[in-house]
Amino acid sequence: MKTTQRRQFLKQSGLLSAAAVLPALQGKRLLPQTHKQHIPAILGGKSHVKIDNWIKWPIWDSENDEKLLLEVMRSGVWSRAQVVNQFEKAWADTIGTKRCMTVVNGTQALTVAINQAKLGPGDEILVTPYTFIASIQAILANSCIPIFVDVDPETFQMDTKKIEARISRRTKAILPVHILGLPCDMVQVMEIAKKHQLIVIEDACQAPLAEINHQKVGSFGLAGCFSFQNSKNIAIGEGGAIISNDEGFMDRCYSYHNLGLPFGIATGSISSGSFMRGTKVRFTEYQAAIGLAQLTRLESQTQVRNERAAYLSSMLKNIPGVVPYRLYPEVTRAAFHLYPFRYQANEFKGLSRSNFLKALQAEGVPCSGGYTALNTQVFLQEAFESTAFKKLYSRSELNYSTYLMENQCPLNNQLCEEAIWFTQNLLLGSKEDMELIFQSIQKIHREAESIKKKLQP
Repeated sequence: MKTTQRRQFLKQSGLLSAAAVLPALQGKRLLPQTHKQHIPAILGGKSHVKIDNWIKWPIWDSENDEKLLLEVMRSGVWSRAQVVNQFEKAWADTIGTKRCMTVVNGTQALTVAINQAKLGPGDEILVTPYTFIASIQAILANSCIPIFVDVDPETFQMDTKKIEARISRRTKAILPVHILGLPCDMVQVMEIAKKHQLIVIEDACQAPLAEINHQKVGSFGLAGCFSFQNSKNIAIGEGGAIISNDEGFMDRCYSYHNLGLPFGIATGSISSGSFMRGTKVRFTEYQAAIGLAQLTRLESQTQVRNERAAYLSSMLKNIPGVVPYRLYPEVTRAAFHLYPFRYQANEFKGLSRSNFLKALQAEGVPCSGGYTALNTQVFLQEAFESTAFKKLYSRSELNYSTYLMENQCPLNNQLCEEAIWFTQNLLLGSKEDMELIFQSIQKIHREAESIKKKLQP
């Protein structure tokens, strides 16, 4: 598909209904009929996927996106000012909360939110082991201890049925992560949090516009945190945001991110004096200008991702050994920062996941195996052995062998060995692009024995 055609598709695709992209597959001949195209590319066959099939990310529409950015750059006002305020209001309105505050990245959004929720030394925070490392680093940065809750492999999320067994007298908060852009079970999380009087801070960095019962994720707990890093669904290069309905909490977050100066003090002011310890992780005007441009497309892109994900799942679920994600019943929309499925090698003649990935990449379909387990990584031990932690915790509390034993997550280990990911830009393609992904996997499944013999001597 030519670039101009694909741009037009992107502009129009937000208007398509889910019904329009889910035709019945019965009787449809999905595989090309030439002999060479039946053979997987890794065995010498011809790939029918072209690099032009995939939308380049991030998207920049110079005709419409550059006006505000150029105005900002020419103004010389680059530190946070009115354009940042404009973006923060737009993001709060988009999510449906009273307030938003931007920071330099999603990691700092989490770090600041945890800090100003008054969580610190001696506190435990419950979190999933299936997440990006930033979720855990933000906990450690505040001298808290992460306690891991094993996952539900079908949903790729923290298993809420296992939360209460992990609560101790030190547990002060739950950090649910809407990983991959698939919503965590916030209905159960909030019930448990209320029962045990726990703070909830949502890591929604990968899930902008995802919804549970038509309520945006990030708006359920005390705070929600988002990322605008280059790969994210709203890409700014770097950037993050905290949203909340708690005015006092947001005032504290603002002061903390602005050198401890009172909320409302203009950037660069030095005469008022700081009233609290703080840091300096402010957003810039040109980041906000880029964000406002990207925000104009987020709704329509999110709709397309959901439609394409549903269509792709409707096909992939028919291939033995391919198990697409499952959404909780209350989920009214996902964000699909990533499209995940579980790969079961026994249904592919024992073809290893790494070699399946090689075969699929040879077909021209970008893919990866995703995360490795976080709960056993060396950075946790380094934190426990640091001078700061030794001053804050007793030797028994920092017994790393005991900690590892108590934080085993066997289902997460299994998930990390089975997961396959597609990045969100693939889901901005056409229905035909989704069919090409399906056809590629179908070919690999049919010729799995031959591929295994070639790649696994």
